[in-house]
Amino acid sequence: MRDKRATRRTAAFGSAGVLVTATLIAGAVAAPTASADTRHGQDREARGAAIAAAKAEKTGIDWQDCPADWGLEKPIQCGYVTVPLDYAKPYGKQIKLAVDRIGNTGTKEERLGALVYNPGGPGGSGLRFPRRVTTKAPVWANTAKAYDFVGFDPRGVGHSAPISCADPQEFVKAPKMDPVPDSEADKLAQRKLAREYAEGCYERSGEMLPHMTTPNTARDLDVIRAALGEKKLNFLGVSYGTYLGAVYGTLFPGHVRRMVVDSVVNPSREKIWYEANLDQDVAFEGRWKDWQDWVAANDAVFHLGDSRAEVQAKWLELRAAAKKSPIGGVVGPAELLGYFTGAPYYDSSWIPVATVFSKYFAGDTQALVDAAAPDLTDTAGNITAENGNAVYTAVECTDAKWPTSWKKWDRDNTRLHQDYPFLTWSNAWMNLPCATWPVKQQTPVDVKTGKGLPGVLIVQAERDAATPYGGAVELHKRFKGSRLITEKGAGSHGVTSLVNPCINERVDAYLLTGKLDAADVTCAPHATPKP
Repeated sequence: MRDKRATRRTAAFGSAGVLVTATLIAGAVAAPTASADTRHGQDREARGAAIAAAKAEKTGIDWQDCPADWGLEKPIQCGYVTVPLDYAKPYGKQIKLAVDRIGNTGTKEERLGALVYNPGGPGGSGLRFPRRVTTKAPVWANTAKAYDFVGFDPRGVGHSAPISCADPQEFVKAPKMDPVPDSEADKLAQRKLAREYAEGCYERSGEMLPHMTTPNTARDLDVIRAALGEKKLNFLGVSYGTYLGAVYGTLFPGHVRRMVVDSVVNPSREKIWYEANLDQDVAFEGRWKDWQDWVAANDAVFHLGDSRAEVQAKWLELRAAAKKSPIGGVVGPAELLGYFTGAPYYDSSWIPVATVFSKYFAGDTQALVDAAAPDLTDTAGNITAENGNAVYTAVECTDAKWPTSWKKWDRDNTRLHQDYPFLTWSNAWMNLPCATWPVKQQTPVDVKTGKGLPGVLIVQAERDAATPYGGAVELHKRFKGSRLITEKGAGSHGVTSLVNPCINERVDAYLLTGKLDAADVTCAPHATPKP
């Protein structure tokens, strides 16, 4: 599931035709049970992970000031951890993973170790996590007293042997095709783009692709744990980071000390990844309507209509105008969707998106162009966007078996689009490269409780679009002794960084003392944005 960073939606769900701001997820057909061959491979990989972790524990991390162009101010420090590309061959080709940290802000006596973070994606960088300390994020002040905050770029991401599937400048160029097809010819054109994208991944990053999986990233996480000198892992995962945590907890249950998972990917093998993306389409429609209701309630500010129907009519009018003649020559329906997806993703986008929307109808089209069009001068940002999408695609396509029949994709998405038109086709095209993926697709890990797994804290907004609520319920069932905090009536993706004392205090208590509530908890929603 993809997290929105500075890039337009690069991922956790996506569309070959669209860059969206966020983390989407994708789905898979039901996986067969593990064969003897699969189990043998997993045994070899488990041994490889143990060998790599033992080596990392001895080597440690050579912490230095971060490279100037990484944008990480002192006293954050950076380093690398070496891991095997293929855990079945632990002495074979190695890759380096970028990590960073900031020490705990409290005393030596208060320190509880390192807290390692993954923001999602797949394809998101965690390197900005220590900046929660340098920027004095109040929600994290108590936890920062006790923990070093540690981020990392997962394999294939950013500064960790980055992969690529396309030329970044070409990748961001606009306008792209309207994701909603008008004809069979449109579908054929999108299928061709998806196939070419998959081929581009293989041409540019073929050596890495077979090893771009969630289980390998979980093994990497264990090597990082060892390199940090930590006997057990303290982990915070958001969005796709929850699936990484779920797989880590399954493969290394005895290595977990404390784990918080926030906005949960459904870990069921039947959902990873094809079905999970279809579920997302349904949830996005619901959250899109929530936002439209809010815009209508604030009609005095935005002047877009005082009912959901009127706001939707304005959206369709804008979409039709952009289709007929891209706004500023660059913002067509695909680019509009890339920008507007921010609203159902994150409450923090509600006001900015509504403001741009409102300005357009007041005659200011430039605000929309500035917000939704790619910036071809931002070559570094475009490299990040392309890389994020490449990793998103590589991990989801390699993690699991995907349907190869176009008839199935066409039938499922045509049906869903009728009732859930906001994201369905965009999401389909983003994931369609998985139908013609050029490397062997794996069987997902059967996420479950193993010996030594402690109680895990699960946090979830009830109306989350990117990771629908059922995912949290499913993980809660699978991880015995876990506790679920539900933010009722809320739908922002990534709950733990929002101000909601009912949640913040429980996350602090768990990370600082290991304490979980005796039963699951329902919290009232955080404050709605006020324009």
